[in-house]
Amino acid sequence: MFSFEHTEYLYGLFIIIPLALLFLFVVRWKRKVKKALGDEQLIDQLTKNYSAARYRLKFILILSAIFVLIIAAANLRKPVAGDKEKKGGIDVMIALDLSKSMWAQDIKPSRLEASKQFINSLFDQLSNDRVGLVLFAGRAFLQMPLTTDFSVAKLYVSNASPDAVPMQGTVIGNALELCENSFNTQEKKYKSIILVTDGEDHDPHAIELLQQLSDNGIIVNTVGVGSAEGSPIMEPGANTYKVDVNGETVISKLNENELKQIAQKTGGIYQHLDNIPAAISNVAAVLNNMDKKAIEGSGNTKEYASFYPLLVLIALLVLIAEIFIPETKRNKS
Repeated sequence: MFSFEHTEYLYGLFIIIPLALLFLFVVRWKRKVKKALGDEQLIDQLTKNYSAARYRLKFILILSAIFVLIIAAANLRKPVAGDKEKKGGIDVMIALDLSKSMWAQDIKPSRLEASKQFINSLFDQLSNDRVGLVLFAGRAFLQMPLTTDFSVAKLYVSNASPDAVPMQGTVIGNALELCENSFNTQEKKYKSIILVTDGEDHDPHAIELLQQLSDNGIIVNTVGVGSAEGSPIMEPGANTYKVDVNGETVISKLNENELKQIAQKTGGIYQHLDNIPAAISNVAAVLNNMDKKAIEGSGNTKEYASFYPLLVLIALLVLIAEIFIPETKRNKS
């Protein structure tokens, strides 16, 4: 199917309307001048070699060239044959913790920023798969369903912030359940969840879900962000650490035990995000070793055949033709 890469340039087509009106104005003005000069038959005799039809043709050619150039600027294109071929891949749902404890800085520059770096770098290793995104804190919500468009996925991850989730907490169970509902329920394999969190709050609902996830062929790989010793939490722009109701500084600690249990019960692996490249390599290796299914149009980008060069050439030829068309009639003698 044909499409435009830069649809905003199509607004340039509106310039054709005032140009057409200007042409009509000039034609009408010439008629008025002809009448104002007096003897129209004499004027016709004096201008008998002038061709109004060729004048219109020249204008139509110029207008056509402008039209074609605007279409070329918008880059009319078509997916190349084979872009829809089916490749082997899996479905991967990312569950990213956006609780305020993710602002802790025991991993630099912060738990949240390190998590984003991990996820976006992991996307580069999953070119033949589909990915989706669930964000959670005190509640979970589906930010992006499964897609092969990794550029959009990276954009959503980069813009994720605890400010987007007004209800705080760490409801891992709800996030896992929402990820499960995003998969094809008819399949019993080809599915994985990547849970990225500090697991600060114990969530018994998450433990209850593990057998159900395993029965549905879903492998959960967990990534722990933070340190066992913990760290105070300072919100961006704040000058003091977060305190509890008693005025004591809140220390957020990584809950590794629960994350290890979640991974173990579903056949996945646990990774501590103290070394981002190693974590990416290990998680990617697990995903790449899973059984694959046919995924249509997979890949980070689509390949297109662009008509830009051809359209520019056509516009150039039309303009050259316009130059060589005179406004006078050909002399029959």
